[in-house]
This record gives sequence, structure tokens and C-alpha cells, in this order.
Amino acid sequence: MNSSGSSAAQQAREWVQILAKYREPSVGRSVLELVITLVPFVALWVLAWLSLSVSYWLTLVLALINAFFLVRLFCIQHDCGHASFFKNRQVQDWVGRCLGVLTLTPYDVWRRTHALHHAQHGNLDQRGIGDVLTLTVEEYQSRGKFGRLMYRMYRHPIVLFVIGPIYLFILQNRLPVGLMRSGWRFWGSAGGTNLALAVILGAMVWFGGPMPLLLIFLPTSILAGAIGVWLFFVQHQFEETHWAKGDDWQLHEAALAGSSHYVLPQPLRWLSANIGIHHVHHLYSRIPFYRLPEVLRDNAGLAQVQRLTLLQSLRSVNLHLWDEKSSRLMSFREARRLYGAA
Repeated sequence: MNSSGSSAAQQAREWVQILAKYREPSVGRSVLELVITLVPFVALWVLAWLSLSVSYWLTLVLALINAFFLVRLFCIQHDCGHASFFKNRQVQDWVGRCLGVLTLTPYDVWRRTHALHHAQHGNLDQRGIGDVLTLTVEEYQSRGKFGRLMYRMYRHPIVLFVIGPIYLFILQNRLPVGLMRSGWRFWGSAGGTNLALAVILGAMVWFGGPMPLLLIFLPTSILAGAIGVWLFFVQHQFEETHWAKGDDWQLHEAALAGSSHYVLPQPLRWLSANIGIHHVHHLYSRIPFYRLPEVLRDNAGLAQVQRLTLLQSLRSVNLHLWDEKSSRLMSFREARRLYGAA
């Protein structure tokens, strides 16, 4: 590791020590955040169901609005997985498991794969679980025509943000993918979530026919999944993100330099539970989401790091390959211009 890299890693470690004082959750605040998210979610579900007798278009609009509250419930499940939402680990694990039924995400499976994401993010030698596949320019060049075509298809926005979320939340999450040989616990997590879903969806169809499934459940779940995948994408896929190999990779440096500060307007910031303050979250994942703005208020230096606006984030879609020479993400077109990558 060079001197500049060593300095950046040291600075990141110093931030970790500062952030430790923000880790304690407030039980009252956590309960409040759960209630003010879950109650509107259930209320919109009921209103959407009742509106089926009035207008299918109204039902669809209510279902799509509710997707944003489902995203927030996923963010709360996310905090439970990091043991940052309640002081009692058993309480937050069961809250996470129950929310996992609503978010179509087996809690224990996701918690393990997400922990791997945090432990390996930005490490070019440890890709494949809990991340968006990103090839280097050299790796892309070394692929044959079919391999390049498959990667280009994978990085296409329609695949990433439409087909991908449907596959991930509707199909892939039904099995403990990535952990299928890791023991009964993960199979139990996936199976238990699937069983609860089967009961809920069966009751839905039994009492309301297919329309609640088609006009409420699926639109809410699919849009929420697409929003979630988008948020995850822009949190790590921006031009000056951070990737490194071997001894050049350092956990805390990758957390700070490889995670964005996604500056969203209100109410999107509230609906996404401050997940845009992602660089702080990766530096110290035990901080409850409702304390992340407090961190930025007290530490102005962190508020200016890796800022990514809503407009800037849209340009990230055109970044596809990691260039190890310039240490930045670039488009297929730029890689072709610079290196002749087809």
C-alpha cells in the first residue's frame, strides 16, 4: 500500500473511533419509527383493497405509493440485521424475521450475505455475494464475445432495475442462494418465510380473488424491489468509488471511499430511512439509521465526503467497468476509446 493509501486508511480508522459514540439505539425511538412506518403501510394496503370496488387504477396508484413504505420497512429490517435497532438482539431478530415476510427477504439468509458484503466490499479478490457484479476493463477484454455480451446485458438498466429485482425478490429469495450448504438455519429462514408468505397470499386469494394479488401485492413488492436495488446500486456504483486488490485493500478505507453520500431531498430521505448516508453506515454499521443525520451535524467533514446528488446518480447507470489504471468506473464507450475494449 502506498503512502497516500496508508494515510486514507488511517483517517478512516480514526473516524470509526469517533463514530462509536453514536451506536446506542433508543428503544422508544426505534418503536416509534417502526410504528410510523408499519401503520401507514397497513392502512394503504386496506385502502387499496377497499378501492378495488371503486377503481382498479386507484388501487394501483395506492399500491405503488405503498412501495415507498415497504422500502422503509426493509431499511428497518436492515438495521435489525446489523443489531443497531434494539438493544435486545432476540427482539430485533424477530422483528427482522417478521418484516422479512413483508419484504420477501428471508432475514437470516439476507443478514449473512449482507454481512459478507460489508466485510468484502471493494475487494476485487472477493466479489460475488451481496454485490453488483463489476468487471475490470482487463477482465472484460479477456472475455470472449459471448461473455462480453452477457455482461453488457447484465449491466443494462432494464435488467438491473426491472428484471433483476423481480428475479431477486420473487424467485431467488425463495432459496438460501449462496448459503445452500451452510446448514439448516438458512434453509429454515427461507422455508419459514416462504411458508408465512404462502399462508398470507393464500388467504388473500381466498377472500379477495386474484385482483389483490395482481393489483396490490405484486406492484407494491416489485416497485419496492426496484427502488431498493437502485439505492444499493448508487451507493457503490459511482465514478470515484473504491476497488482494490490484495494488500492494497483495507476494510475501513473501502467503507469510506467506496460508499456514497446520496443526498436525497425530503421526503425521499425519510422514506429511505437515511440509507443515503451510506459511507457512515459502512464505516460503523451499528449506528441506528435515525442517528445518521446526527453524525453529519456533528462532523461536517463527513457531510462533504462522496456526495452524490439525485441528478448525478442518474449518470451512474452509464458506468460499467472498473479501470485499475485510473482508479475509477467508466462506460463501455470510454473503455473502448481508451483501451480498445469492444
